[in-house]
Amino acid sequence: MISRDRWAILIATFTFVLAGCSTGSDATVSNGGFVFTSPGGRTDFAYPTGERGAVGELSGPQVGANQTTVALSAYRGKVVVVNFWGAWCPACRAETDTLIVASNILQPLGAQFLGLDIKDVAGAGAAYQTQKGMPYPSIEDPGMRTLLSIRGFPSGAIPSTIVLDQEHRIARIWLGPVTDTELVPAVKQLIAEQQSAETEQQSPATEQQSPATR
Repeated sequence: MISRDRWAILIATFTFVLAGCSTGSDATVSNGGFVFTSPGGRTDFAYPTGERGAVGELSGPQVGANQTTVALSAYRGKVVVVNFWGAWCPACRAETDTLIVASNILQPLGAQFLGLDIKDVAGAGAAYQTQKGMPYPSIEDPGMRTLLSIRGFPSGAIPSTIVLDQEHRIARIWLGPVTDTELVPAVKQLIAEQQSAETEQQSPATEQQSPATR
């Protein structure tokens, strides 16, 4: 039988562990409707419009500016490139330059890049971000809450990149590093898809404003 003093020690230890797993500087998420499946060991996934599931809200302290909160919802109506990375991850470091190239091409066209800094110790992500001059914000997420909120997504898939359409539904996934030659045309296609949809929405209104030709 465990003594009362022993129980007190165990409870205190358990409480300490829980406190360490959930800090005020971590990301917050809400689950969306998307469930990831990976048949046949593939690493590149494209989802047609009718098969896209939404992610939930992703938000948290901005890497390098902890008094500022970054939220996916701030980019409503935009195609968003979400990249999971960590300064501790050699493959992420190797991928950074190609992401910077892609973001410099795509952000002026209306896309938004958003990093999710996973499992980094305090200050490591900010130092690396400054060193590389990354031209887009990242959310600080040491507890991996953003990654784990996507049901079925492999927790060890760092780096990974998810492209969201203008309704913030998942349109493309790369497990592992992605190149600018892969990313740029895929995002341009989504931007064109968005522009085409906006044109179709405006056309009926234009027709209604036109004078009758009878």
